[in-house]
Amino acid sequence: MTPDVSLGNWMKQRALRSPNRRAITFEGTTLTYAQLQVRIDRTATVLREGGIREGDRVGYLGFNHPAFLETMFAAARLGAIFVPLNFRLTGAELEFIIDDAGCHTMVADSDHTEILDSVRDHLSVQRWLSVEVTADGWDDLMLARDVADPIDATPAIDPESVAVIMYTSGTTGLPKGAMLTHANFWWNNTNATSTLDLLENDVSLVFAPLFHIGGLNVISLATMQRGGELVIHRSFDPNLALEDVPKYGVTTIFGVPAMFLFMSQLPTFNDAELMSIRMLICGGAPVPEPLMKVYAGRGIPINQGYGLTETAPLVTFLTDEFGMEKIGSAGKTPLFCEIKLVDDGGSTITDYDTMGEVCVQGPNVMKGYWNRPEATAEAIDELGWFHTGDIGYLDSDEFLFIADRVKDMVISGGENVYPAEIESVLYEHPAIIEVAVIGVPDERWGEAVTAIAVLAEGEKLTLDGLRDFAGDKLARFKLPTQLQTIDEIPRNAAGKVLKRELRSQFG
Repeated sequence: MTPDVSLGNWMKQRALRSPNRRAITFEGTTLTYAQLQVRIDRTATVLREGGIREGDRVGYLGFNHPAFLETMFAAARLGAIFVPLNFRLTGAELEFIIDDAGCHTMVADSDHTEILDSVRDHLSVQRWLSVEVTADGWDDLMLARDVADPIDATPAIDPESVAVIMYTSGTTGLPKGAMLTHANFWWNNTNATSTLDLLENDVSLVFAPLFHIGGLNVISLATMQRGGELVIHRSFDPNLALEDVPKYGVTTIFGVPAMFLFMSQLPTFNDAELMSIRMLICGGAPVPEPLMKVYAGRGIPINQGYGLTETAPLVTFLTDEFGMEKIGSAGKTPLFCEIKLVDDGGSTITDYDTMGEVCVQGPNVMKGYWNRPEATAEAIDELGWFHTGDIGYLDSDEFLFIADRVKDMVISGGENVYPAEIESVLYEHPAIIEVAVIGVPDERWGEAVTAIAVLAEGEKLTLDGLRDFAGDKLARFKLPTQLQTIDEIPRNAAGKVLKRELRSQFG
């Protein structure tokens, strides 16, 4: 018999086994697992009474908040699909995703109802629920939850059914929804728990955005599976992070390198009480050696991971044991995940130190892309290997090193930025004849989004002017932070832009 590893069930079982353990602390208020489960079950009633049934999609737009997790687990109890949305997107970008997912119900916090109101007339969403705000055209989720009865019977959930659709962009720049199953989440958390030795008394500080697969599922859900506590911040505030470590006895934190850099640059860092921290877990980009040494000087080890939305996300870990010895490496696979490298012809590479595309197989690999059968077939081959589009190599100790990205994705401040999407907007500028977007190394953000443009004769263009032009069409984190102008963009014989040459010239 296959065990029920669905999100809704394992959380219910955790509440039964650890009813009085602290589950979530948010802005000074703590919920035990029993209290959290009551909220989840009441939220499930609110969703069901609003028409949500198995397979329906429930979208969520907002900063980190207990309601995010309550809504996700409630949807899972009903067999519905949770769709977290990036709160940095523009109205037009949100409209596309909500429409593509076919969301039946949208939940939004007080900071994001207005942007959804600007596009709601174009959408077929049937119900709008607000968090911490009463607004025209919105039902108050928390008010409805607090007067609802906990749900009674719920359908049996197939672990291989879709639990969450997380949107990511491809080389075309159009967002694609990665369908992550209940089993994907379970096995990812099993990998995280076994590799990082997460403990039932861990207290994890959560300031990375929960709408990201990293913030949600590197250690947050794994910590809850173990019965640990999440201390949730609405958003990243380095000063508050340092204050809350001793206040709550924080033992683990996930973040991107830029977050830990900002914390270390505070004048209070050297004297901050950080003794409770067992480890930091870092993703999104390699950790620079100087930053590793700063935290090592405080006795804090950094574990690094490589992963993707499509792999829920963990593919490899570089534990602190090998952090300095294998600096620059993405590490090794956990127990329940495999990788291989393939050449341009699709043949497996068996030699060490030989570049190839990284492919991933395991129970953490997504089911496919929502409503994108062709994209799914392109990404996942007939043997179940997911082709990441990342180029890397294995050294003689079987440690993975990521060398380049086939898809030319830029990672800036932990955000995935896709050049093709930005280029399509910049091409609309009347002064631009040609444009290419690359990432160049940046001490603060990991990579800086850089636009390299060929201008029409007699035209001039400033960075501020370019950002103003694109500001209504692109989220702020996608806007170029550097602008370079050249006479000609290098291309190969087939007309493809040679971005490697551009990175060499401007990086």
